[in-house]
Amino acid sequence: MRRLLIANRGEIAVRVARTAREMGLETVAVYAAADTRALHVRAADRAVPLGDGPPAETYLSSARLLDAARQSGADAVHPGYGFLSENAAFARAVAAAGLTWVGPPPAAMEEMGSKLRARARMQQAGVPVVPGSSAVGADARGLAAEAARVGYPLLVKASAGGGGKGMSRVDRPEDLPAAVEEARRLADAAFGDGTVYFERLLDGARHVEFQVFGDGAGNVVHLFERECSVQRRHQKIVEEAPSPALTPERREAMGKAAVAAARAVGYVGAGTVEFLVAPDGSFYFLEMNTRLQVEHAITEETLGVDLVRAQLDVAAGAPLPEAWRAGRLVPRGHSIELRLYAEDPVDFLPRSGRVAAWRAPEGPGIRVDAGVEEGSVVGVEYDPLLAKLIVRAEDRAAAIARARRAVGAWIVLGVETNLSTLARVLEAPDFQSGRYATDLVAKLPARGGAGEAPDAAWIAAALAEGELPPVGASREAAAGRTPGADPWETLGEWRLGR
Repeated sequence: MRRLLIANRGEIAVRVARTAREMGLETVAVYAAADTRALHVRAADRAVPLGDGPPAETYLSSARLLDAARQSGADAVHPGYGFLSENAAFARAVAAAGLTWVGPPPAAMEEMGSKLRARARMQQAGVPVVPGSSAVGADARGLAAEAARVGYPLLVKASAGGGGKGMSRVDRPEDLPAAVEEARRLADAAFGDGTVYFERLLDGARHVEFQVFGDGAGNVVHLFERECSVQRRHQKIVEEAPSPALTPERREAMGKAAVAAARAVGYVGAGTVEFLVAPDGSFYFLEMNTRLQVEHAITEETLGVDLVRAQLDVAAGAPLPEAWRAGRLVPRGHSIELRLYAEDPVDFLPRSGRVAAWRAPEGPGIRVDAGVEEGSVVGVEYDPLLAKLIVRAEDRAAAIARARRAVGAWIVLGVETNLSTLARVLEAPDFQSGRYATDLVAKLPARGGAGEAPDAAWIAAALAEGELPPVGASREAAAGRTPGADPWETLGEWRLGR
């Protein structure tokens, strides 16, 4: 490989470009018209426009992406995550065009792309799965009978896709028909496949995933686990490694199950096997993501590896590093990742705007993988993930303390974000103790004490002065007007909802 087309946008495109350039590869970005000035475009050596239009006509268009590869002379394609990263037809089209696909074999993607098919394959491989059903039909009596067999509470889940789309909780039989109809509608709109099934809801369960990696020579290893239980709307917002829930014995058993899952589908490249861990310690296969994960950075930080480099090496035909194959990698310290989303911190719905100010935290043990910068325009057409804060320290308590300081120092103006939610997670006693489950965010105390948001003049004055207003300054004083009687705390304190 000598020239890599990155078929994505945002922070993952910037992340892949960084490693590719370190390896001496030329990088090619692609961009929709609205992303002409986006950060990922400048992060690459060259860029090819995909034209105007919605994502279906740009980043999700195999034809336009392959045409961009031809125009730029690229000989390899890295799909990042999201978009077409788990689309077997696109992977086959890349290979048919004579390009190197930086990802798993299309057959493995198809096998794991359907949750129902993946469940059946895992049962054959001896990997425990969450009790559930096969695809459910439309007959009301059949739905009721199948749900009764699985047991309430249950989840209605889409067989295709991920990210919590098409998923809903059902606690009572009378709510089942509406939940199934809604799940089918959302799944069909998001993935073009309205197939749904039932899965028993394990109350108090934790979400723990294992990073797996395979090469073309048949070697498959796991690179330990990541705890992903801090979620909202069934999507992760905080991850950590190692998991505070696993004993050495459970870690070994789950690691073996993850490797068995990957071997069962002839896996090559980076992938993630996700499990639910019940309060009694039993674990169950949930799904496999046949791509790099958003949270891959905490594995990199605790193991001192570069997973994107390994992806590119394996795609070029190299075996996994000998230390990986020999099991000599040992996690060191503790790492936490916090996802910064453009969203309302109360209802978690996406928000848009222009980033008027962007000051990311810095210092030892702090890494920020960002897809935006000051001046970036944030729309609602794409995933609202703006950046990821990754911290590492010698132990979990030190990592939490470092994360709290970093979140408090992060300045984002012009678009609403979930910084206050991240701060409240880090401050929650259940998180700090390590005894939490997937319902942590729902159990957080209501956000309060923030008052009204600063007005435009206050923000403009703060930016013009190049510094934040001092503690105790009123917003009128900050805007150059006569100080009022209503004191405001620093912008950071307002931002975190204190």
